[in-house]
Amino acid sequence: MSEKLKRLMLRILIVEDDPMMRIGLKHTLSTYAHLEIVDIAEDGYLGVEAAIALQPDVVVMDVGMPHKDGIAATQEIKKVLPNVKIVMLTSHTSQTEVVAALSSGADGYCVKGTSAEQLVKAIDVVHQGATYLDAQVAKTVVDQLKPVTAASKTTQSIPPGTLSDRELEVLRFIVEGYSNPEIAKALYLSEHTVKTYVRGIMNKLLVNDRVQAAVVALRSGLMS
Repeated sequence: MSEKLKRLMLRILIVEDDPMMRIGLKHTLSTYAHLEIVDIAEDGYLGVEAAIALQPDVVVMDVGMPHKDGIAATQEIKKVLPNVKIVMLTSHTSQTEVVAALSSGADGYCVKGTSAEQLVKAIDVVHQGATYLDAQVAKTVVDQLKPVTAASKTTQSIPPGTLSDRELEVLRFIVEGYSNPEIAKALYLSEHTVKTYVRGIMNKLLVNDRVQAAVVALRSGLMS
């Protein structure tokens, strides 16, 4: 393999305690030419060790594991390696886990059973520096998340006209998990212009990141 091709590949660490899921994830992700599976860890402890030793581009992290769950493992990895991206795999029925995952520092959130295409999209999106929020996860958060922060309290009802029509377009793409380059392509805008809109949206919604913006949009009724 040429050095140029190696640089283009994403190095993936899988952390999953279910043997069948491990086999399935390894087989599925290995079929994508730009993904290289560098290791598979069977629990959170081994996942942290492997991440620190190997420094992968993206970690695909199960949430529900014995001994050390994915949320604790994610927090530990992010403390040491803040630039390593982490996609959480969560169950749509584990509402408490979803809410906890939102504050763990992970970069993407996928529901187990999602299509291979969606999981790979999540990996690509977080590697590009954006946040991926599975639509089912967003709905779970809308149903379960309580207004415990000042931002959520002040954005329960967003007055009409707070966001421009173009900002609402961009926000809809954020809710659907699009990265800035994908939004720029869809709306025929430059990436710089999209970044400006995203910053404006976050400022107006009083949030700090894209996930919070998506949650606020859904909870307030801005997005159906």
